[in-house]
Amino acid sequence: MQATDFYIEIKNRVKNHAATNNDFINRFSQGMISDNEFIRFSIEFYHFTREWPEILSTLLVNTQKEEDAYELTRILVSELGDDNPDHRHELLYRRYLRSIDLNPEELVRRKKLKTTEEWLNGMRRAFSSDYATALGAEFGLENMAIPMWDKLLPGLRIMKDKKYKNMDMLYFTFHREIESKHEDATQNIIGIHGRDEKDKFIEGADYILNLEEKFWLGLSDKK
Repeated sequence: MQATDFYIEIKNRVKNHAATNNDFINRFSQGMISDNEFIRFSIEFYHFTREWPEILSTLLVNTQKEEDAYELTRILVSELGDDNPDHRHELLYRRYLRSIDLNPEELVRRKKLKTTEEWLNGMRRAFSSDYATALGAEFGLENMAIPMWDKLLPGLRIMKDKKYKNMDMLYFTFHREIESKHEDATQNIIGIHGRDEKDKFIEGADYILNLEEKFWLGLSDKK
């Protein structure tokens, strides 16, 4: 199998995963969630936003190939705002939280939902595991991002019109704009690995996306 065929196969697998096509995120996209669900989403997603750079650093530290490290460094630097500390993604998310009357300083100490904890710790485990499996998990996370933003953004706009008039959506719109660059970086990583690592790549992607699906469903009032 050619590397390009491998890339197309695993990308399609990620794009069609229930991590971005499940009851909660589909209802979110239509503005069909309760206010409790919306606040729960805002709080739990903040845990991901805060911890993601540290989690990604784990993968970078364990990266064996310089070519892979180059692409992962580009993603990590982007998360930290490139050369503008004011654009660090967590800071943008804090602006969002304050705009909907949530205090980020208090949320840092707030206990996570079990499904959120399992998703974040699952990333750490995946990124510390077999190298190809770890890269597959990263590929899964980066390539589910655009479908995720394309469902979150319409729902956020509905919630803003409906109740949260002062909502600052820059974190979400900014992220949507840069995600294609992150996808390109993971395509470059896939391109330098052979077909003998295909199964491990898929295993890593499936593992992390299955946990992400549970993360979304854990935000629902329907438990």
